[in-house]
Amino acid sequence: MKSIYTKILLGTMVISSFLTGCSDILDEQPRNIYEPGFFETEQGVVGGLTGLYTSLRRVYGQPYYYNACETGTDEYTFGSQGDANFQNADLSVQGKIPDAETSRFDVIWNVAYSAINNASAIIDNGTKAEMPVALTAEARFFRAFYYFQLVQAFGGVPLDLGGGELAANTSPTRVSTRNTVPEVYTRGIFPDLITAVADLPETPRVTGAVTKNTARLILAKAYLTYGWWLENPNDIPTYPTCDRNDPDGKDKAWYFQQAYDVSMTAINNPGVYGLQPTFYDVHEFLQDRNKEIMFYADHNEESAAYNESNVTGWDGAPTNDTSAQNQAVWMVTWYFQQVMSSTSSSSWSAKSPFFRTVKAGQTFSRMWSRMAPPIDVFEKAFAEKTVDSRFDGTFSVVYPATFQFENGGPSVMYNANYLPIYPGDPALTFLPEDPGSINYSNSPYNSAMGLGVLPSRADYVVPLTKISRTVFPGLWKLGVARKGTDYNDDKVASTRPFNILKYSEFYFIAAEAAVKGATGSMDARSLINVIRARAGKWKFSVAENKEKIQDNSAAMVAATPATIDINYILMERSREYYGDGFRWFDLARTQKWEEFASTYKVSPNVGEAPTVVQRYIEKYMYLRPIPTSQLDKLEGDDAYKKNFQNPGYN
Repeated sequence: MKSIYTKILLGTMVISSFLTGCSDILDEQPRNIYEPGFFETEQGVVGGLTGLYTSLRRVYGQPYYYNACETGTDEYTFGSQGDANFQNADLSVQGKIPDAETSRFDVIWNVAYSAINNASAIIDNGTKAEMPVALTAEARFFRAFYYFQLVQAFGGVPLDLGGGELAANTSPTRVSTRNTVPEVYTRGIFPDLITAVADLPETPRVTGAVTKNTARLILAKAYLTYGWWLENPNDIPTYPTCDRNDPDGKDKAWYFQQAYDVSMTAINNPGVYGLQPTFYDVHEFLQDRNKEIMFYADHNEESAAYNESNVTGWDGAPTNDTSAQNQAVWMVTWYFQQVMSSTSSSSWSAKSPFFRTVKAGQTFSRMWSRMAPPIDVFEKAFAEKTVDSRFDGTFSVVYPATFQFENGGPSVMYNANYLPIYPGDPALTFLPEDPGSINYSNSPYNSAMGLGVLPSRADYVVPLTKISRTVFPGLWKLGVARKGTDYNDDKVASTRPFNILKYSEFYFIAAEAAVKGATGSMDARSLINVIRARAGKWKFSVAENKEKIQDNSAAMVAATPATIDINYILMERSREYYGDGFRWFDLARTQKWEEFASTYKVSPNVGEAPTVVQRYIEKYMYLRPIPTSQLDKLEGDDAYKKNFQNPGYN
């Protein structure tokens, strides 16, 4: 598998240093070449682990992988500027279906195998040299973590990279055999995670490092996912073809119970983790790396080297390698700066009320408009918008004027109805309901984007029921922001960490397992209500941009159905994790992708009646294609390569 090994030769492996900013965050010196013997020293093991944490930045926050995990689900469709990468992923344009060349799951394939080989080298050599087991346990976590991502996306994948099963390889090979799904789980994922849980510390050795509970979260989710795979309720094909029997003789019920038990152990023994008081506290940029975030691809605004991306100016990187930049939120940000106000109160003299700057907080990010939420998001998952704080804490639905940040900018501008707006005033608002009297003529108040006008309101308005691929709410929770007093325009990539694992998932995993028959001290409704009660607690309103102390937890709990089913859990997961990159995996695990995402609504133009769009989701698509770049470098004829590829993509 040359495309794997030519990048992971231990003699030529490039491992960049991890980020810093605090003395207790991983702060290793870059090293260009790692010989196998280097991992027989503690310095070498720690250096190799640094490379594993660094690898996360090439997957999480990477825009095309983010697109592949979200577009085509019920959370996102392609936006007005979406190219073939985004239209293909949406599965709604006839003739544009992801194949081995266009599926952007190639991102995880390429990064994962390099990391897996690195982890195996640390385990093999570190164990031989009797390095501390807590350090080799971190490598075991990473190896299992990446194998878990691969098996969910591609089905069975190779455990032997050329040096033997789960052994590091030092020589490139062009021959490979895929293991079955049960083999990957029972030989490659579960043993490493069980060992990691036993050997990792309760508290991280440095900020951001993995712990027992981090390993428990992946172990619980792997048990849950494998239980679903054994059940296969909708007869989804697997590959390589095999019976859906567990090699150890366990059934789906056993695995669902294990998912529940491991989750409950973490819930009852949180260690350094826990739920934040409010949903807002989880995502507000001043609280990044909080106790609820267990694992993240880190970035910072202090150092371009440790950020692996410029922290001021254009969006380049210190090494001209932009693959590690956090650009995900750009994809879901529309071209709000094209909205126009007037500098005159009597005649239209167009000027944008928005100055692109991250100094204004999380509402504004660089505008790419590659992905857009369908209308269904606001009618289903986020139908409740006033009691549940998660709608307010997820989306940017009010865009305040920021022209005060522009040198020489005016002190006042005139917006809809020639009414004045001052810095911080709403220039555009997405309305939860359509009042039915909105004027979209854009005359004489020419917004240049077809936005609506209501009498006596200075802000332009667009109802959430009539958003388009061009105009839609942004994603506040991932928004670009700066802690420092300096500021720069939106051309620089986000310097915020991209969150991968959240402590709250233990409640969702246990609840899902309970729905599937697991039993214990808390039932599914009780577990979900912990999350819903927290969602009812308000601290700050993003839309109003002011403190809002309100406790609606009792109302949220009372509104929870008496009986919880999988569909309800999936909707709760969307409310909690919207736009986090979880959605395709959730729908694929539960085999609900077609049921939840086969159609969606979007307006052809803002303000127009929405149309229903059909998606072409087939069963074979529940497995992603092996990348063409991998197949091209395999040694063998077309039949061999065809046999290596997942069915449906040949």
